[in-house]
Amino acid sequence: MSNQRPVTSSAEDDQLACFAYGVGHGAEGVCLLVQMGPHRILLDCGLEDISPLKAQANLPADVVLCSHAHSDHAKGLLALHQAFPQLPIYASEVTTQLLPLNWTYLPPKEIPGFCQALPWRSPIEFREGLSVQLFPAGHLPGATAFLLTYTSPNRTYRLLYTGDFFISNSRLVEGLSIESLRGTNLDVLIIEGSYGTARHPHRRQQENQLVERIDQALAANRSILLPVPTLGLGQEILMLLRSHHQFTGRNLDIWVDGTVAKGCDAYLELLPHLPPSVQNFARHQPLFWDERVKPRVRRLDEQQRGAIARVTSIVLTDETADLRVYCHPNPTSWTVLRPERLKYPPPTNDLSATDVQTYLLTEHSDCLGTTQLIHNLRPQHIIFVHGSPTYLADLTGLEELQNRYHLHTPSSGTLIELPIGETFIQPAPPPETNYEGELTELGTVVTITLPEAIAADPRWQDFADTGLVEARWQGEELVLRGLSQRELLNQSSSVKMPANIECCANCRHQRGQRCWNAASPLYSFKVTPEGYCPVFEPITPPAET
Repeated sequence: MSNQRPVTSSAEDDQLACFAYGVGHGAEGVCLLVQMGPHRILLDCGLEDISPLKAQANLPADVVLCSHAHSDHAKGLLALHQAFPQLPIYASEVTTQLLPLNWTYLPPKEIPGFCQALPWRSPIEFREGLSVQLFPAGHLPGATAFLLTYTSPNRTYRLLYTGDFFISNSRLVEGLSIESLRGTNLDVLIIEGSYGTARHPHRRQQENQLVERIDQALAANRSILLPVPTLGLGQEILMLLRSHHQFTGRNLDIWVDGTVAKGCDAYLELLPHLPPSVQNFARHQPLFWDERVKPRVRRLDEQQRGAIARVTSIVLTDETADLRVYCHPNPTSWTVLRPERLKYPPPTNDLSATDVQTYLLTEHSDCLGTTQLIHNLRPQHIIFVHGSPTYLADLTGLEELQNRYHLHTPSSGTLIELPIGETFIQPAPPPETNYEGELTELGTVVTITLPEAIAADPRWQDFADTGLVEARWQGEELVLRGLSQRELLNQSSSVKMPANIECCANCRHQRGQRCWNAASPLYSFKVTPEGYCPVFEPITPPAET
């Protein structure tokens, strides 16, 4: 990368290209340089290290656009401004207010107001022939989809960058409106594919499932620990617990710690920008901090951390926090709920004695929302970013997309040329991702042998978590799905085992659905009621004769 410019400024008037500094694989941030004729636009800067940008001989771009305030899209902006103070950086008004939460380790006075606010939907001309429009993208307050329009001497080109987007409405953010973007005659779409081809339940169903999970833990006298990002998910959960009928008026304390509490304060400053339903709620009671209305929502300070373990409660804290601070001294009385597929660092906390579960409360569109947006916009080129390579490969493997669009899934350091033609030319299909195996039938036993390439996929660990699968017919195809430990436990939780059966349900070492017999091969693992090991000991010893 050194001093070589990824996209030259001496390009022809009709050149369109995209160079990827970061595409959001794993913990990698998103940072894309788009060339539209002579203009260079940097889309987001979520890089931990901006040295590739600083290595350029001149300014790395003509203008920078920030889609939203999450760190994987914005954490490199302050360093970028310090290195190139003359480089203009733009975002929505709400995003400009939320950005400082990416650098909470600095005093507020040391964070300059380097990001300029742009209005929604009004075309703004940056340079001659280049303009931008901002459209609300859902996902997070202030999150933006940018529509870039470049007019060359020969024709007009349009490129849309979604950032992270969500079509459905959530508690604190209205979803992206496809209707407002329809008919834009798009040439290039840069879109996130975080969930690949996964299909999600309706948003309200996801919320009800999370509420039910919390309610079950509280009924078992277990406190709840929710590690969440600074912005977005934590505030959504607080609003859910404040307004859901199962918790309204409930005598319960909800504690908020770390930067999540700072995020709540920032949301309160944004109240005029939040949906009308939220503003109406805030007219009758505080949005977050409330000592009077149940459930009570309070800040958690360091002195109170040791006291909260004595009373059943709910705690929201930073996703990177040391959870042992809260679970000490009795980890068995806590349930930790982690959101699915968030970019957590490798766990370093010893939570082996704690019930750790996951839940789905997504702020990203699933496959249905992604393809719905694509088919309404009908661009020539689609660039998928922000998601694991395997999930993005699933999207490019969809026949409904392969037959209609030029599909690209770049890795960081990749340059993509985007030639625009009057007619669609069928692109070459992406690499085959189907696998062949063998099926052997012997009497009533059917054995399916799969190739090693499937087990090498990182998703196999989750799929084969229990070693059990569910099979069902879908038309003429047989669909296999791995069963998780939680599903097995939920399926068997209502099963009453006879007292004379030697099984985990009747063993005195089974507590909180886990085995606590150090001599057992199941020690510290979750167990099903019908499970068994050689060191079984009954809850009630047999009577002596």
